[in-house]
Amino acid sequence: MKPKILLFFLTLTFPLLGFAAKRPNVVVIMADDMGWSDIGCYGSEIETPNLDRLAKNGLRFTQFYNTGRCCPTRATLLTGTYAHQAGIGHMMNDRGLPGYKGDLGNDVRTIAEVMKTADYSTYLSGKWHVTPKIRPGDSQHNWPRQRGFDRFYGTIHGAGSFFDPNSLTRGNTLISPYADPEYEPKTFYYTDAINDHAAKFITEHKSDDPFFLYVAHTAPHWPMHALPKDMAKYKGRYDDGWEAMRKARYERQLKMGLIDEKWELSPRDGAAWKDAPDKEWEIRLMEVYAAMVDRLDQGLGNVVSALEKRKMLDDTLILFLADNGGCAEGMGRRRGIQYKDKDPDQLKPMKPTDLQTDMIPRRTREGVVVKQGTEVMTGGPDTYHGYGLAWANASNTPFRQYKHWVHEGGISSPLVAHWPNGIDEKLNGKTDDQPTHLIDLMATCVDLGNATYPKKVEGREIVPLQGVSIAPAFSGRKINRPNPIFWEHEGNRAIRIGKWKLVAKGARGAWELYDIDEDRTELNDLSEKQPGRAKEMANLWEAWAIEAKAKPWPWGPKKKKGGK
Repeated sequence: MKPKILLFFLTLTFPLLGFAAKRPNVVVIMADDMGWSDIGCYGSEIETPNLDRLAKNGLRFTQFYNTGRCCPTRATLLTGTYAHQAGIGHMMNDRGLPGYKGDLGNDVRTIAEVMKTADYSTYLSGKWHVTPKIRPGDSQHNWPRQRGFDRFYGTIHGAGSFFDPNSLTRGNTLISPYADPEYEPKTFYYTDAINDHAAKFITEHKSDDPFFLYVAHTAPHWPMHALPKDMAKYKGRYDDGWEAMRKARYERQLKMGLIDEKWELSPRDGAAWKDAPDKEWEIRLMEVYAAMVDRLDQGLGNVVSALEKRKMLDDTLILFLADNGGCAEGMGRRRGIQYKDKDPDQLKPMKPTDLQTDMIPRRTREGVVVKQGTEVMTGGPDTYHGYGLAWANASNTPFRQYKHWVHEGGISSPLVAHWPNGIDEKLNGKTDDQPTHLIDLMATCVDLGNATYPKKVEGREIVPLQGVSIAPAFSGRKINRPNPIFWEHEGNRAIRIGKWKLVAKGARGAWELYDIDEDRTELNDLSEKQPGRAKEMANLWEAWAIEAKAKPWPWGPKKKKGGK
């Protein structure tokens, strides 16, 4: 009989909470390109009092995992399946392979579609990024309103200006933030708009039935855009550079009990601070990044306040996480000013009703040309930069690697869970170190919401749930996980079984074996000392990759004719 290493059989009974709790509202909040250590309750110096409050009165998971990249993470969170099974093993382009279609499949169900079976209202504020159809006139078959969400405000595309985002949409209508009669802030800033609409959906929820709300931020993904008062708050905070920042975070994590003292801080990646060119420019980048995280937390406070005003907070499960580790991409970091349009000294204003269609705008609404390069101080709407490898290395303290890779720095996410009437108060402020993954969030919502996950829809077989409910952890019990956890992205691959993790970089990279209990920073490769274990785990990964459509993949050397 062929081993079914993937399937989570729905006939299994979900573990029940150890005490009575009615079906909760569920609010899932996701940050974009944010490292494991970038919020206060995970060791950061960035001020996140609202998240810290949720952690103090809730539970932090220390070994929660994402997929290492934005759109695969969203596909996984939305469907409860691995991203390749949902058709989005990479980005929003069709590579002609079953797992790499670049558009959400019709043989998976979204969490919104499933929760509606239990009479949940379903809302989404923020980033979608699971379809390439983003322009006027494109098919909307995979837009949020067609995939189960009752209300939607946000962007269909994955990145863009925080002052003028492309593909901004309300319901099914593409809109300009400067010609939107339903939302007219004094200054439009996308992080605020996402949080404001999330709070609005809570305030306007009228049903006696519970709701599911997905708040999908683009902060702190590049570009480094922030409001002046938030940037001013962090002026001078990073003058000592990335090494000092990393060391301080590591020491706080040890003191907080987030990490084991056996885990050495991974080696610095990138230049030493003393040798870094353009120090003033680099400092500004991190100041802006911190301001972006801070602003996200400020708006989260408004979301929590909306729940409190409706007397819903105690009966709401809030989950906060990130879509991948810190981003080392070099967006806009080349020397020499680069312009996205000609005639940089000439103003060419846009009309308020014009739709922004570019991920990197050519000009601001006022007509100022958008600039990149190390001579341009970042932060305003006429700039477009990423904060780079060295700061990302600090964001991912104490781990190795970044977004794209499946070593711990690329796939480790904070997970803050807050639910006063559902999490045992004895666990408040505590941590849970059980391995958990995005695939588990749908299973948890199905469990707690008493929803029905279908086997077929309109005659189509639906991919079974891949995860397990993490609800037992809310009462201090073990999570029942029968299968390993798997990863694949761009040929980077990994498998986790208990304390053991097998991981490789790239399609041609050698497998590395780590004992995560002893060495979560992945510094002591045991593959040569335990070749049998490594081989067994590699074989399991290969079987999963084929069954889950991660293979065949478009990475590595092409096969010769004849299959050799």
